[in-house]
Order: sequence, then structure tokens, then C-alpha cells
Amino acid sequence: MRQLSASDARFLYADTARANANVTKIQIYDQSTAPGGHVRFKTILAHIESRLAQSPAFRQKLHRVPLELDYPYWVEDEDFDLEYHVRHIALPKPGDWRQFCIQASRIHARALDLARPLWEIYVIEGLDGFLDLPRGSFALLTKVHHAAIDLEDAAGVATGITAVLHDTSPTPAPPAPPAPWFPEPAPGAVRMIGRGIAALAAAPLRLARPLSRALSAIAPSAFGYAGEMLLTPEKVVATRFNAAVSAHRVFETRRFLLAEFKEIRALVPGATVNDAVLAVCGGALRRYLEAERELPAANLTAIAPFFVREAGGGDGGRRAMAWMRVHLETGTGDAVRRLAAIHRQTASSATVARAVRARELTDLAQHTPAATLALVSKVLARAVRGIGRRAPLANCTITNVPGPAQPLYLCGARMTYFSAIMPIADGMGLVFAVTSYDGRIIISPTSCRELMPDPARFAQCIRDSFQEYLALARGGAVEGAAPVRRTRPKASSSGAASRRPRSARTAATAPRVAPGGRPRSTARPR
Repeated sequence: MRQLSASDARFLYADTARANANVTKIQIYDQSTAPGGHVRFKTILAHIESRLAQSPAFRQKLHRVPLELDYPYWVEDEDFDLEYHVRHIALPKPGDWRQFCIQASRIHARALDLARPLWEIYVIEGLDGFLDLPRGSFALLTKVHHAAIDLEDAAGVATGITAVLHDTSPTPAPPAPPAPWFPEPAPGAVRMIGRGIAALAAAPLRLARPLSRALSAIAPSAFGYAGEMLLTPEKVVATRFNAAVSAHRVFETRRFLLAEFKEIRALVPGATVNDAVLAVCGGALRRYLEAERELPAANLTAIAPFFVREAGGGDGGRRAMAWMRVHLETGTGDAVRRLAAIHRQTASSATVARAVRARELTDLAQHTPAATLALVSKVLARAVRGIGRRAPLANCTITNVPGPAQPLYLCGARMTYFSAIMPIADGMGLVFAVTSYDGRIIISPTSCRELMPDPARFAQCIRDSFQEYLALARGGAVEGAAPVRRTRPKASSSGAASRRPRSARTAATAPRVAPGGRPRSTARPR
């Protein structure tokens, strides 16, 4: 029995009827590489069952402490039912990309059953309308609650599912016979109350938990960000994405070559691929809001996660996840200037120091009674004052969901696509999920359909922003736009001057739809 951390429990407490903390990984496979060229659902189900023992968290569910005196615990589900968690559906014809995005968004938006292990897998067939994927491809949608994902040590259920179910070869070794599983009974109420009282004595801040849950039921959006408002006060101009969200989600994606992002980063000496991704997202946000005549004069900002080593941890210390606010420089139309400004922010040691200091302040408050009570009073007072007039923390979130660098296989089927749908909430209605896999970077925006009624057009803005940067990196004009003058010299690289500019039209794509809805295939003739 293990306990949720404070950050994991917070995702659980933040769930509302319109916004839950689900994270959905989307993986698409070419089954022509599997034995016999076909993978059946019962084969996938048996494969998952054979590997459940490799990650005990798959069979663990939440066990709450009475009166919410302490954070919940993970206990084994004595009534675990694999066929409840693994489901099989198919898209109706023509099975195109738009249908797939709508279906994936609906699955993502539905809340998980908190009385069961917090994950579900959907096997989706009928993807024959994708021109850029082999005929007969199928998808795996793995939906996990954010409370079950440990972002700091990467040992959460979502990471475990990907690692456990996949192989690096299409012909893995035969699985060992499954070991017998005998679930341990959950502790009784008396024992859990005793644990809760002991935890309160050690950290009085936890006395605020029942009150925080009551306040969040009255004004969840105001109280949900109270702690961050206290630690990171900064006025942020609001956009359409900083409003209340609905229960309906939209999702889109664009795929790029990692090698081309490396070309883009060379526009600014010292810039990283992450800097280039942030710049492309900033350019897309500028294009979209400008077309809607909603672009503010002030620069828009994003919250982005990064990892730092905890103070005093040494080389072998534990890495901690921190969040930083990045100005996306949407106020300028100069793409290179935008990239340079973003690089200066991410490279700033002062930014990292502030993030670490914010974490240390939180840890101190959890263990010092006087600081605890002072912080609680400030947070609650700020939450009450902020009801109805809270400024957003940022205009969007840009989060990295790293994938494997080498090809992976599921039952012999080669993974060809990997992206994610992320949770959104009131005041933060736009998230860019940035995934990487097998030499590609995939940028996938998530929003709700009231705030982004046209996700395909937003994805086109991402593609256009990328094309602008790639054309600049190759010394050419931007396709379909006026030439943009560079203000920073391009970093030198061997053979850069001798490369002939290529069109970026095929570099950023979503799986395309056959004309007239007719299924077409790019698979080799057999």
C-alpha cells in the first residue's frame, strides 16, 4: 500500500463535471509487420493480461481516508476485471482522420471510474481513410488519470503501460506463464483514521484539505490556482482560451521531423529543440488569434514543465519537476527574434533558481507549523478575493510527453504514430502536447469545442508557423507568405551553405483523408 503524493492528490481533488485530469496516449500501429500480417483483439487482450504482473499499479485502485484526513492510498482491486479496462471499437466508414479525432476526444473527455484502477485501453480499428498510414492500421488509446502518473520519477501507470506492453523487436521472446495473483485486502476505516490523525500531527497544513475541497465545490476555478497565484504573481492578459471550459474536447495534431527542428534551432546560437518547439507554438498562437482579430498587444505566455535537481541532492540527487512561465513573444512578427527571446528565458539560471525556491517554500510550509498556518490563511484569503476576477496564470500550457527514440512493437505490429491528449481546466483551456518518437516530433493541441470550434484550422497555424521557421533556416522565402527578414545570424554548421532548400510541405502532416472518403493505402504491394 502506497500513498499519493501531494501533487498527485491535487489532480484528483481538482476534478469537476466539466474538467477531469485524464491523460490519453494515442498510438497507431502497422499490423503488416506482425506474424501473419494481422493482429486480433483477443491477441492484444491476452498480451496485456500476460504482462500485468510486471506493473502492480495496473491492478491498484484508490482507497480514501475517512473525512479526507490524509491523502488517498493505492490498494489492490480485489474485483479487478481486465475486460472492463480493455475495450474494442471501430470507426464507421470511411474511417478518416476527422472521425478519429472526434472519437478520441470523446473517449478522453469521459471521466474514469474512481472506484476502479484509473486506466482504460481502447483498441480502435477501421482507420482505412488515412493516406499517410498503411491500410489496416489500428490504434491504441490509453487513458490514465493524472493522479496515477508520477511525473517526477516516471514510474506512473501511463509510463508503465507503454514500457510493459511494447517490445523493441517484432518477434519478442515467448512470455513466461503468468504468476498467481492474490490481492491484499484494503485496510479498515479505524486503521485509516489513525494514519490520518498521525499525518495531521506531523503536517498541520493537511487540516486545510477538507476546507479546500468545500471551497473548490463552490468556486473551483478560483481556488484551484490560489497557490500558484501566491507563489507566482504576474499580470497575464486573457484570451479566449482563458475562459471556463465545457465538458467537450477537441484534439488535432501535426507531425514533424526532429532533424528539421534541429535546423530551426540553428537560427539562434545555443538554442535547443525545446526552444524551437516553444517558438513554433508561439507563432501558431499568434497566427490563430490574429486571424480571429483577437491578438492582444501584450505578449502571451505559456506554462512549461522542466526538471531540476533538488538543492543538496548532488549528482545522484532526485530530479524534481518545476514549472516556468515563458513569454512566447507573440507581439512580434519576427520569427527569429521570437526564438531568440524564448532561448534567453529558458537559458536563464535565475528562472531555474526561482522555480527551485518555489518548491522549497512549499516543502518548508508542509513541515513547519507556523509557516503552514500562515500560508493556509494567505491562500484561502487570496482564493476568496479572487472569485469572479481571477487573472490567468498563463495563456496556455506546453508540455512534453517524451516517447522512445527507437521503434516499438505491440504483438509484432510496429508503432508508427505517438501523441497525447492532455487535460484542460477553467482558465487554462489550451494545452500543446509535444511528443517525440522515432525521429519525429508531434505537436497536438487540446482544447474544448466552444473555445476552439475549428481545431483543424488551429493545427494548420502550427504547420504554417513551422514552415516559416524551416524556410528561414534554409535561407529561403516562406511558402505562401511574404519573405521574413532574419535579425539573427544563422549558426554555422558543416555543409549548411551547400544544402539546397527543400519544400516543407510534407514535413508537417496529419494522417490525410482520401478524396471523397475512399480508402487508400500507402502500404507496399504484397
